[in-house]
Amino acid sequence: MKLSNLLIILCSWLPGLGLAQLSPDKTLPTKKIVLPEPYLFPIKPGKQNALAGTMGELRQTHLHSGIDIRTDNMVGMPVQATQKGYINRIIVGTFGYGQALFVKHPDGNESVYGHLDHFTKEVAQFVLNKQYEKKSFDLDVVLAPGQFPVNRGDTVAFSGNTGASGGPHLHFEIRDDYNQALNPLDFSFSEINDVLVPVVQKIAFRTLNEQARVDQQYGRKEYHLSKNGNDYYVNQPVYASGKIGLEMLAYDRLDYSGFRCGINEIEVRVDSQRVFVQKIDKVDFLKNRQMASIIDYPVLKTRGLQFYKLYLNEGNILPYYGTKNNGQILVTNQKLNVEIFLRDSFGNTSRVHVTLAPSTNNTQLFTGSGRLSPAHFSIEENVLHLSVPCGQQAITLFEKGTPKNLAPTYITQTGQADYLIDLQRSIPDSATTCSEKIRFNIQDVIPPGIDYTYYSDWAVLRFTPQSLYDTLFIEQSKSKKNGLNVYTIGNSLYPLRSEIEISLKPETEKTMLNSSVYRINGRSYEYRGGQWDNGNIKFKTNELGEFILLTDSTAPYIHRIHCNPGSARFRIMDNLSGINSFQASINGQWLLMKYDYKTGIIQSERLDKTQPLKGNFELKVTDRAGNERTYQQKIY
Repeated sequence: MKLSNLLIILCSWLPGLGLAQLSPDKTLPTKKIVLPEPYLFPIKPGKQNALAGTMGELRQTHLHSGIDIRTDNMVGMPVQATQKGYINRIIVGTFGYGQALFVKHPDGNESVYGHLDHFTKEVAQFVLNKQYEKKSFDLDVVLAPGQFPVNRGDTVAFSGNTGASGGPHLHFEIRDDYNQALNPLDFSFSEINDVLVPVVQKIAFRTLNEQARVDQQYGRKEYHLSKNGNDYYVNQPVYASGKIGLEMLAYDRLDYSGFRCGINEIEVRVDSQRVFVQKIDKVDFLKNRQMASIIDYPVLKTRGLQFYKLYLNEGNILPYYGTKNNGQILVTNQKLNVEIFLRDSFGNTSRVHVTLAPSTNNTQLFTGSGRLSPAHFSIEENVLHLSVPCGQQAITLFEKGTPKNLAPTYITQTGQADYLIDLQRSIPDSATTCSEKIRFNIQDVIPPGIDYTYYSDWAVLRFTPQSLYDTLFIEQSKSKKNGLNVYTIGNSLYPLRSEIEISLKPETEKTMLNSSVYRINGRSYEYRGGQWDNGNIKFKTNELGEFILLTDSTAPYIHRIHCNPGSARFRIMDNLSGINSFQASINGQWLLMKYDYKTGIIQSERLDKTQPLKGNFELKVTDRAGNERTYQQKIY
């Protein structure tokens, strides 16, 4: 059985904000059928219920496309059809939705029920027959309209914890006939009540060009908030100048639920004028990895915090927004009163109040001594930001070997010297400071929206028009880790919109031909694979960062839990590359093994449950590096 990740790719169309926005395709037909009965809540209809997740909330790689209904931390709760119709699709998978049903309704909508434990008897037998027919645990079957009709309120399945589920619950979606997921809470389910307002934790301000400042410095600064009722305040004015972007760390609370959920709508007003609205009320599946447009991606990667961006970067094509000047706030010579409104699906609203006061861009902020940091640099908004513990001393920049003295742009309050270099004008190779020489390793400028190939001595990078959100200043270097070459390609804090193709030219060829590419993620290694050709290895990645070649020569591990006439149950795992496939047989005949990757448990399920397992049993497990282990047993 070949394992495959379920790719969830998300975006949306947003109507009715009253500002500049993207519009839906007006050639699409409108729905005409009105159902006689309202949609039914699929878990314990008519009784108070609670949610563990809401529509549009931010996940690690995507926007959530439905609601997660709590099932009292149990599996096996009856799942009822929200409307009449027919089952039109069934998915069984290792990842993603796990086991899922799709029901088509007369009004053109489709309901989706995910992470199911098992189906009703008739559907379960159909699925089992299909798995044996295709000799695969994973299944994706489209059904004819009359094959499995359902009525509103029929039990269609039982809740579970399959696929990429973090605990027992029902994932529930309602999609329209253009395959856009709608917000189920817009269907007025009385089972879900909420009077709690969103919670705001922090606000951040970010400079959006080289001339901008927050508290007289370039970069990003966070502020804590005080609270009075449903209102939050920054207790002192925030001094700023130039183009500023706002960010918000917040979450929504729901009655009878301890989970932190997403914010459906955020609005920003400056001096009572609306400049930004984000409203996520539809999610479709035609866009990939667009969530990085919504959040501060570097903060997510370094600290695990999801700050909503309340402005638009270049490359953000998501149509959730209404904006004026892309939500960017220009601070000149007058105070600005900023209000931020956060609303959930029930209209509960929190407000944030902050005053932006104008300041001048002084080059000298502090003349005494303070706690200095080691030299470091980052690339933000086409600007190279270099900070060194050199006070007022000038540094020497080198561009293609040519030196140039550069005075500090400003001195921070701790005495640190900050230098801002516009990379659209100059791309330096290195800098000599009062204490050290710093190499920037910027090899090329890669524009978004075009096919582009970058060549170096040891790598070829191929970008498509969909690969980048914005201009990429590609950094590249080699180093050693435990005696192995580490290939740094780009900065892991820069998000890719879609995969790029990389061809590496390792220094050692013959000894590495059995190796694969792995991306270094902290202390772990993420398998990227790769194909060897003439001493080069070609692979694809949706993240930049550090890559290494490793050889996985250890076969997967198979632990027997039991193997008897009743069933065969094992735990399988792999030490490096991960499980790729497994296959079981009894007397040479294919035997279905159901797999839960979260626990590593696989268990047999016979087509004819009246027949015991007897004879020669064999289980073969293969990892992604091609290593294979076989378990054999005679069952009496």
